[in-house]
Amino acid sequence: MPQNDKPIYAQRRAQFASQLGHGAIAIVPTAPERVRNRDSDFPYRHDSYFYYLTGFCEPNAWLIVNGDGGSTLFCQPKDLEREIWDGTRLGPAAAPAALGVDAAFSVSELDAKLPSMLENRSIVWYPFATHQGLESRVTSWLDKVRARVRFGALSPQLLRDACGLLDEMRLIKDAHEQDIMRRAAQISAQAHVRAMQCSARMLRAGQDVREYHLEAEVLHEFRRHGSQFPAYGSIVASGANACVLHYRADAAPVRAGELVLMDAGCELDGYASDITRTFPADGRFSAPQRALYDLVLASQNAAISVTREGARFTDPHDATVRVLAQGMLDLRLLDANLVGTVEDVIEKRAYSQFYMHRTGHWLGMDVHDCGSYVEPGEVGRPDERRDPLSGETITDRPSRFLRCGMVLTIEPGIYVRPAPGVPECFHDIGIRIEDDAIVTASGCDLISRAVPVDADEIEALMRD
Repeated sequence: MPQNDKPIYAQRRAQFASQLGHGAIAIVPTAPERVRNRDSDFPYRHDSYFYYLTGFCEPNAWLIVNGDGGSTLFCQPKDLEREIWDGTRLGPAAAPAALGVDAAFSVSELDAKLPSMLENRSIVWYPFATHQGLESRVTSWLDKVRARVRFGALSPQLLRDACGLLDEMRLIKDAHEQDIMRRAAQISAQAHVRAMQCSARMLRAGQDVREYHLEAEVLHEFRRHGSQFPAYGSIVASGANACVLHYRADAAPVRAGELVLMDAGCELDGYASDITRTFPADGRFSAPQRALYDLVLASQNAAISVTREGARFTDPHDATVRVLAQGMLDLRLLDANLVGTVEDVIEKRAYSQFYMHRTGHWLGMDVHDCGSYVEPGEVGRPDERRDPLSGETITDRPSRFLRCGMVLTIEPGIYVRPAPGVPECFHDIGIRIEDDAIVTASGCDLISRAVPVDADEIEALMRD
């Protein structure tokens, strides 16, 4: 990770502290290390909430924030023997100057010091249902506080979820975050270009191409440009595999004449990118492939056109569905004699045979980032409806208004599995197009378009 930028994290801690309330205290741990098997751990990745407030990447660390703005870090102590094996540690002595916290102690002192830090506090904030065993540790610390009430100590009376406050803060990306996300999207776009060209080049040379070959190109490009991790498990799905939404890159052959759906994005300095492109393996769309591709692209353009400050989060999805529904009727994927008009298709959700997911999600430190999708001031306005497919009663609340600095994906798709009445020329074609968008006052800034989406441009890219 890059060198810690103290002012940014100090500002976040101050903003967080200002919302905790008088006499409150917050406890925010980082993620634990996870054993993969035997003596091998999974690659370590910090907790997003903790990193958002500290910029600190080491495991086994805790941040304590007081309502008055004070902050204390518990971290691993310096240990020359362990550092020979695991790398240099910052240590408590260096942490205040390096991170801008007020004080720091060895994590071995956490259980001894936390009860006195909680004593005489009114509210304890911590992330609910996020860290296994955290609730029991908080309880054990509070038990020690309660044991001192006969000596005049006051025990906190309220426990509150810190995620709610931090989710709202993280939902709006500042200039620092947007800059990192732009760079992450640029790296991921270059990776997609590389994989597209590799596919066409290898097939033209008569080589055996597998999904894992294209994944390898993507991962190489990520790391070559400084990305620390993939933001999620890459999807590289050839042919009919593209109709499996969460398919993982495997060993299936990539064949000329088929499409490849690739959903892959890197993580850079703690922030995710998320891009999907669908391209012809050999660089040329067939007529049926092109017809479906152009439909998905038109639906994405419709979604992009309504993504701006003041719009609802659901507006891009509604725009997508209308275009896709009309296209499904035009291409005879849906029989108008059976399903009716576009309005009928939308009302009955008949389109979900071929399009079954939402058009986007928040993007940030996590690929499916935190933040409510309900407008906070309208939580108390639920609307119940019966789902026409499942028969379930669904409770809807007014969707979030988009604000400048929010980042979301725009990712329509179409997935055609063989079924009675579905034209055979479209069977086993899966297409998704996904871009990352920063909301602005006049629209949205697509930060992932360094890889083309137009079918003609994709073919030209792959010829080169």
